[in-house]
Amino acid sequence: MRYRLLLVEDDSEIREIISDYFLSITENEFSVDMASDGEKGMELLYENRYDLVMLDIMLPLCDGFELCRQIRQDDDTPVIFLTARGREEDFLNGYKMGCDDYITKPFSLSVLYAKVMALLKRSKGLVISQEVVCGRITLLPAQYVIMVDNTELTLPPKEYSILKYLIEHKGQVIPRETLLIKIWGYEYEGRDRVVDDHIRKLRKSLGSAANQIKTVITKGYQIKE
Repeated sequence: MRYRLLLVEDDSEIREIISDYFLSITENEFSVDMASDGEKGMELLYENRYDLVMLDIMLPLCDGFELCRQIRQDDDTPVIFLTARGREEDFLNGYKMGCDDYITKPFSLSVLYAKVMALLKRSKGLVISQEVVCGRITLLPAQYVIMVDNTELTLPPKEYSILKYLIEHKGQVIPRETLLIKIWGYEYEGRDRVVDDHIRKLRKSLGSAANQIKTVITKGYQIKE
């Protein structure tokens, strides 16, 4: 599924950093429209349909609170505030306006990505509500969380997606080509061994559960209990 995002942020450097991150780390999964002020953001919202909106609060011409309020008059598109304003009253006002999440600057791009994916999957009805246990590993898709021996792990998006796919198909041998298509997309034109590189990183992150991921020579990968 390809998601269309709107980013309304008056800082051009932040706009480019966020846009570049989403477009590079998840090839063919996102398109990102950008606006530098509230009026342009409103114009884009009238002209297009978005799967999620990221808003700064301190915007020229029309602030983020007002923009969120206008969005909520029409639909329930997920909204995340990205702002330097971290006072309690700002948080409360943001949620009162109808935002779904609130991230204060500076923030981690990987955390932003995780929150965006969690909101998108929830809004599209793609979330599996219950936890899935595979040996030492527990997957909580609704929270975008991986646990190993009751300790939460922080995984980069690609490693998380690979592990989730393997767990959802545990016991099955998954060819490298299948993982490339499912995680990177049909149009991926990078290195053939990219899956092996990410599996190696994933095993390192899994620690005591690393040996649950088996290499099946000439075939692909398999996760076992």
